Amino acid sequence: MAKQPMLKFVTVARQMPEKRPAELRAQDFHEIYREFADAKAAEQAGRCSQCGVPYCQSHCPLHNNIPDWLRLTAEGRLQEAYELSQATNTFPEICGRICPQDRLCEGNCVIEQSGHGTVTIGSVEKYLTDLAWEKGWVLPIRPQAERTESVGIIGAGPGGLAAADVLRRRGVQVTVYDRYDRAGGLLTYGIPGFKLEKNVVMQRVEQLEQAGVQFVMNCYVGVDLSFDAIRGRHDAVLIATGVYKSRDLEVPGTDASGVVAALDYLTASNRKSFGDEVAAFDSGALNAAGKRVVVIGGGDTAMDCLRTAIRQGAISVKCLYRRDRANMPGSQREVQNAEEEGVEFVWLSAPVGFSGGGDALEGVQVQRMRLTAPDASGRQTPELIEGSDYVEPADIAIMALGFEPEPLPSLWGVPDLAVTRWGTVKADFRSHATNLPGVYAAGDIVRGASLVVWVIRDGREAAEAILDYLAQPSAVAAE
Repeated sequence: MAKQPMLKFVTVARQMPEKRPAELRAQDFHEIYREFADAKAAEQAGRCSQCGVPYCQSHCPLHNNIPDWLRLTAEGRLQEAYELSQATNTFPEICGRICPQDRLCEGNCVIEQSGHGTVTIGSVEKYLTDLAWEKGWVLPIRPQAERTESVGIIGAGPGGLAAADVLRRRGVQVTVYDRYDRAGGLLTYGIPGFKLEKNVVMQRVEQLEQAGVQFVMNCYVGVDLSFDAIRGRHDAVLIATGVYKSRDLEVPGTDASGVVAALDYLTASNRKSFGDEVAAFDSGALNAAGKRVVVIGGGDTAMDCLRTAIRQGAISVKCLYRRDRANMPGSQREVQNAEEEGVEFVWLSAPVGFSGGGDALEGVQVQRMRLTAPDASGRQTPELIEGSDYVEPADIAIMALGFEPEPLPSLWGVPDLAVTRWGTVKADFRSHATNLPGVYAAGDIVRGASLVVWVIRDGREAAEAILDYLAQPSAVAAE
């Protein structure tokens, strides 16, 4: 009888891929985890308990069939494992790298709850897809039949690209419009290379280009091309712009030259990794080298800024967050990585202003906080401790407080496009249809700033809804 390949969690300890030493990885922007070897991937996949109710799958926004492709990996059936993993996920190699697995699939693993340590799902997923690219298992997109209908997608981020993939596989003609010079959205310009090397994103973009997806880059809708013109060119339109407007602090001194937005800072760094000329980086305005850096915020974007500043050669890097470690929104795994690399976290602290001579930043005025007793929902509210103010010296203060939607109706000249009171596009949560006929919306522009995996799910769902719309004889005829 063949040896049981699964249920090894009692005898085999959880093990992540080898992590590059902090002192070495802090000197470059390469990914910090090495690849699993075949045997190690099979061993770790074999720890899966194959439980009857797979909470890992139900807590994955894409509902990936995780137990089955873990079993196939443990059995050495790697191509089948890859094919199953990509059946529900357009970009498994990206999710395997940047999903906060500790809050999703791995955080809800049954053996994790029983104290044996979670299965390293994300690392196995990354391993499978990287192997698939290496072995040629990632096949070109070739529709069985071409269709005459066309769809315009505004936004080349993960939601727009996921929708383009689904639509193009079904033969629909797809054009993607984006304001940037490269596709990928935040995958390209918002997430640093040490979490997601850019060739991983570019190979997916190239796959879509080779499949016939047309990309119109450097295109500002409402300036270079009107929204109505895009609607006139296509049978349906998907809005997948994401949210890019940075949240601001309403405190004195935010106009100082050293106070910068997180996305501006990360975009400059990522552009340099492509070899681009970036004047704001070269002048030092968006370069942390030799400077004291303070990052304000506690989410994953803040973690990206902190760890980028370390790699740029900052003298010191500190994170100010108004709650404690247990209540921060960012991945605990990312916090650990940042601490290993030399980041100092200043918990229960909030900026109340910025100080400096002239317009140059010299420090962040900080006030200590404490958490109140839990309310009825169990949530603790931070409150200021009177008389606890102090100044944190800083040459650059990076605002990583999250993102808000841009006012699309006014920017695009479409006042009839319905939005919520938060400014997000109002769309049906099942079909992703907006109030405008043939216009759909998906991703962060609908749900607010979220995770890439949710955006991929939205893009795939919206594409299926658009296919249903195109199948209605009256829909295309009415265009």
